[in-house]
Amino acid sequence: MTRHVVLGKGPIGMTLARQLAAAGHDVLVLSRSGAPSAPSGPTGPTGPTGPTGPTEDGTPGSASASPIQQDAVDISDVAALTRASHGADVLYNCANPAYHRWPTLWPPMADAILAAAESTGAVLVTTGNLYGYGAGTHTMHEDSLLASTETKGLVRIAMWREAERRHREGRVRATEVRGSDYVGPGALGYAHAGPRMLGPLLAGRPLHPIGAADVPHTWTYLADFARALAAAGATEAAWGGAWHVPSPQALTFRQLATLFADAAGAPQPRIRPLPMTAVRLLGIGSPMLREVFAMGYQFVDPFVLDSTRSQSILGLTPTPWDTIVAETLAWWGNRSPGPRTPARR
Repeated sequence: MTRHVVLGKGPIGMTLARQLAAAGHDVLVLSRSGAPSAPSGPTGPTGPTGPTGPTEDGTPGSASASPIQQDAVDISDVAALTRASHGADVLYNCANPAYHRWPTLWPPMADAILAAAESTGAVLVTTGNLYGYGAGTHTMHEDSLLASTETKGLVRIAMWREAERRHREGRVRATEVRGSDYVGPGALGYAHAGPRMLGPLLAGRPLHPIGAADVPHTWTYLADFARALAAAGATEAAWGGAWHVPSPQALTFRQLATLFADAAGAPQPRIRPLPMTAVRLLGIGSPMLREVFAMGYQFVDPFVLDSTRSQSILGLTPTPWDTIVAETLAWWGNRSPGPRTPARR
């Protein structure tokens, strides 16, 4: 049994924690509150998500699977984080501070995480995204240039460059796994393919995607994201590099919505995209939407992730769309009603 410490209890962090626990590992989730997270709901009709029910990838969990421990820590506090991570074999950075405060919140957190990894000797696996590639990189490969000039993209580039530097110096063993907008059980809050799509779609109401509905876009299955993080932590050949989550073929928002509508027997989707000019106006009073506008190129231009190289290194293949749709609809239909909170990694 290995000890895995997961930073952040959002959709990615908790999906990963449940997969690791179901595999029999010792799992500790660290977050600001430390409060236990409610299960995200079943991935199928057979029972609750968690170590003793179906896991996030739909596989039955073992009754003897390790429980998930949770504790509170300020991730930017080097000493506190290092103490909490003591004994970790792998440290997963699945944290995600407030979207509009990345330039101020991420640097001290990233520095503390690197320091904790160096002190404990744990392999550091960072949950990344595609922001660093920047506008105009319509098809993204692992060796595509990190050429973003946008603030959040620059933050992510700086984080990876520092981790990469310390890895080369032999101070840490670091890797990063990058995914696109996620879909699947647990995708709540601001997820573009979460409640903002499924709620109105299944109720026969119009959908209002950001920017456009007919450009190809990669969608990453949450369970695949978690599997890729775990594989990167266990695969020495992955250390020192950045990898893409094995993801299924890109779909336009219209194609994605139609897949879900057909599988659910819902009416064909009525789609009315929200123009970027409207997003910009709405952003005057919303810090979150201001940041969405800054990333608008992702929604009006092709935004496609290639994961061919990662599939070879990590030994994974993407979940097919029919399985993604079936498992997501089963989860949606069986999830416990409750308040919707912003999706956090």
